[in-house]
Amino acid sequence: MDRLKQAPAESRLDRRQVVATLLRDRADLLVITGLGAPTYDCAAAGDHPNNFYLWGAMGGAAMLGLGLATAQPGRRVLVITGDGEMLMGLGALATIGARKPANLSIVVLDNERYAETGGQRTHTAHGVDLAAVAAGCGFASATTVRTKAQVDTLRDAVHTADGPLFAAVKVDPADLPRVLPPRDGVYLASRFRQALLGEAF
Repeated sequence: MDRLKQAPAESRLDRRQVVATLLRDRADLLVITGLGAPTYDCAAAGDHPNNFYLWGAMGGAAMLGLGLATAQPGRRVLVITGDGEMLMGLGALATIGARKPANLSIVVLDNERYAETGGQRTHTAHGVDLAAVAAGCGFASATTVRTKAQVDTLRDAVHTADGPLFAAVKVDPADLPRVLPPRDGVYLASRFRQALLGEAF
């Protein structure tokens, strides 16, 4: 029954601080963001041409990350998404686990809420363990992160560990002010291609 209990609010991390830590000294890290809060949080940490903001296509962030990691095996790829989106795309974890891209990390900001549609509780608020799912799918590393020290360790692993790596980071469900990056999909895709492949593309 303990798994059905929510983590106390005091044990939840500030998602903006989590993302800022993950993107600190990012070098040439390629970042895919899920819709909603992960996009706002990455923009708050600083817009970057190596960020690809997935404004729509709920459930697609992890698979987009897999495609990018497969196409660019020499680059580190980080997907930052939410628990609602990850729950919608659980099959992606099985595909990633089967493909085993060493350069891919999936970080889920797990506030146990569907924040974009009114704050309804997601399945993770009722005991679904995303890290256990990822481990069962064959990820090289899968963990639930609850402390700032673990976030620091996670940040280093994103840059150095052999993946695929998965982390569900338990964050506070506070409704923070939105920081909006560019919203033009054509512009974002063109900017990302140019940053990745150069002017000649």
